[in-house]
Amino acid sequence: MKLYHGSNIRIDSIDLEKSKPYKDFGKGFYLSDEEPQALDMAKFKSSISGGTPIVTSFTFDVLGLESSGLKTKRFDSYSEEWLDFIIANREGHKVEKYDFVYGLIADDKVGFQLRRYKDEIIDRQELLERLKYMKGITFQYFFGSEEAIKYLKII
Repeated sequence: MKLYHGSNIRIDSIDLEKSKPYKDFGKGFYLSDEEPQALDMAKFKSSISGGTPIVTSFTFDVLGLESSGLKTKRFDSYSEEWLDFIIANREGHKVEKYDFVYGLIADDKVGFQLRRYKDEIIDRQELLERLKYMKGITFQYFFGSEEAIKYLKII
């Protein structure tokens, strides 16, 4: 399987220490199976931090990872469980750690929508609706451990 990572720098090796905390599925390395989505992320990062939009391609040994015994989690739909997991990770709460998570991407304005929810401007159901990715159903692949990263190869 081919996956893509959009950034403002070329990825020659994956260093989880450079990953930022408080993201949807936690601190880790994120990829998409849709190159246009990765390019959008690269453009967004470049607009904020400078640099040139770059998409790095990877092969992913999904069958190897699935048979590895690593701790994995799947979110096949937008759900209360998905929402709770994102809220907990975004707010830095103690959550169960996974080597690999596969799930739907949240809309880019997660922080803004969470503030509106906390300020009781929107309710939980409205938050769930507003976090659905506006550009359609798109999944993200999260690699949260060195063991999981071993199933990725840069092309």
